[in-house]
Amino acid sequence: MAIHYELGDDHVALITIDRPEARNALDIYHFRDLANAWRRFRDEDEAWVAIITGVERNFMAGADLKSYIPQITNLQKQIASGEVTEVDGCQLRDGTDAVLRSLHVYKPIIAAVNGPCVAGGMEMLGGIDIRLATEHATFGVMEPKRGLFAGGGTTARLPRQVAFPAAMEFLLTAEAFPARRALELGLLNEIVPEEDVLDRARQWAARISANAPLAVQATKESVLRGLAVDLREAFKIENELAQKVFSSEDAKEGPAAFAEKRPPVWKGR
Repeated sequence: MAIHYELGDDHVALITIDRPEARNALDIYHFRDLANAWRRFRDEDEAWVAIITGVERNFMAGADLKSYIPQITNLQKQIASGEVTEVDGCQLRDGTDAVLRSLHVYKPIIAAVNGPCVAGGMEMLGGIDIRLATEHATFGVMEPKRGLFAGGGTTARLPRQVAFPAAMEFLLTAEAFPARRALELGLLNEIVPEEDVLDRARQWAARISANAPLAVQATKESVLRGLAVDLREAFKIENELAQKVFSSEDAKEGPAAFAEKRPPVWKGR
């Protein structure tokens, strides 16, 4: 099937993983399409918030190992030959871009997890800001059970996002965790009924997009860049981004709307 991208009038982009025949495990072409969806969201000015979900009680199960391994091996060989930089529009970085490891997206992202979120799904979740799940959703870093390694960012990001013992419980047991346990361990924001998960994600998106988009994006950028450096450097990044926001049109519109007792009209510039 496909990776669907829809941008609504509310500035919310909905990305849907639609490969139910493989339980939303992705081959090389679907990794390419998912990476392209994130790039489009990053670059599209009218897109302020993204929601990602899956179809038919599937969220994202990582790579479809039956097809992905031979496909990526063939791609690596062709690129190593020096004759091409991509094959069928696929690049080597598509896999890590798709799970938001090597792609910097400072716009807010919400996950509406409606099924298994394992392997590459968990890798991608580490790059997502707000995380909602249904009761039947499951979570796991299961690569060690297959003799593999989770190289999409999870070993680096998860210990920075949840308590150390919780991160090690996920990483070392390589088990699938029910949504309730994932919530207890700090991986999720909330659990919602299956029929409400997308509506609830849209409510979160509306709360976020009610704020000035440049200020929201700068806030996320400050957090992510600041986590990678010491506190002194993080303050420098914060100051740099604050100056950028305060010089924007939206920084004038916000106080003006407050003084005039009206809703602000954000321009994103």
